[in-house]
Amino acid sequence: MGMKRKILVTGSNGLLGQKLVAQLANDNSFELIATSRGKNRISKVTGFIYESMDITSEDDVMRVFDKFQPDVLINTAAMTNVDACESDKEGCWLLNVTAVEHLIKASEKFNSHFIHLSTDFIFDGKAGPYKESDEPNPLSYYGESKLAAEKLLQVSHCKWAIARTIIVYGIVEDMSRSNIVLWAKGALEKKQKLTIVNDQFRSPTLAEDLAKGCVLIADKQAQGIYNLSGKDTMSIVELVRRVAKYYKLDESYIEEISTASLNQAAKRPAKTGFVLDKAIKDLGYNPVSFEEGIKFLEMQLKA
Repeated sequence: MGMKRKILVTGSNGLLGQKLVAQLANDNSFELIATSRGKNRISKVTGFIYESMDITSEDDVMRVFDKFQPDVLINTAAMTNVDACESDKEGCWLLNVTAVEHLIKASEKFNSHFIHLSTDFIFDGKAGPYKESDEPNPLSYYGESKLAAEKLLQVSHCKWAIARTIIVYGIVEDMSRSNIVLWAKGALEKKQKLTIVNDQFRSPTLAEDLAKGCVLIADKQAQGIYNLSGKDTMSIVELVRRVAKYYKLDESYIEEISTASLNQAAKRPAKTGFVLDKAIKDLGYNPVSFEEGIKFLEMQLKA
C-alpha cells in the first residue's frame, strides 16, 4: 500500500463540495482536506480534516497549502448566480478569477494537480451540444469570468484539468439555495403557477455524477478539459414537465414563455448540452439518465 495522496477541496459546504466530501471521506486512496469560508456545515461525515480558507486571500491560500501540501486540488468554489455576477462584477471577478490565480500560485509551488470546475456558460449557445475543443464565446459576465479562469490554468505551470458542467441538482444538508428539480416539485405540489422558458436547452447533472467525474480525474491524474454533465439534453420547460410526470403532478400549472420576455440581467446561451465521449472513453464517466437522477433524489428524500 503506497502513501495516501492528499486531496484538498474548496467550497466543501456547497452542493458539489459536500458530494465530494461524502465520496472521498470513504476513499482509502486519498487523505481529504475539506475547506470553505467560515465553519464546516457538514454534520455526518468523518474521515476528513476541515480547515477554514478564504480563497480570495492569497495569504490564507498559502497558509493552508503550506500546512497540508496537497497532491490534488479540486476547486468547486465560485460565484455562480449569473444575474448577481452581472450586477456585482467586482465580487464575481474576485471569486472566479483572482481566487483562481491564488490557487494556481499555490498549486505551482507544491506541484498539486489542479482540477477546476467550469461551465457551459462559456459558450454562446448557437451550436450546442458542445465538445471540449469547441470555441468559447461567453454572453454574460459570469461566462467571461469562468473562461478567464480556464485561460489562466491553461498557461500555468501546474498539472491541470478543467471539468465543465451544466445545471447541477442534488440534495445536501444546509442548502444555501434550492435546485431546479426540488423547486419545481415543491411548487407543483403546492399547485403554484410556474412560468418556464421553452427556448433554453441544457443537460441537467446529478451532483453525485459530477463528484464521481472529478474523483475519476484525480484518480487517473488526467489532464486537459473534460465535459462532465448529465447525458440527456432538454429544454428547461421539458425538464420541469419531466419532473411533473415523474411525480404525477398536474402539468397545467406550467406555462411556457420565451427567454426574451424574462428581462434577465445576464444573457443566457440558448442551447448548450455536452458531448461526453471524451470523459466516457478517458475516465470511464457514466452519468445516469434524468429520470434515474430524480429517482436517486427520491431515495435520498425518503432516507
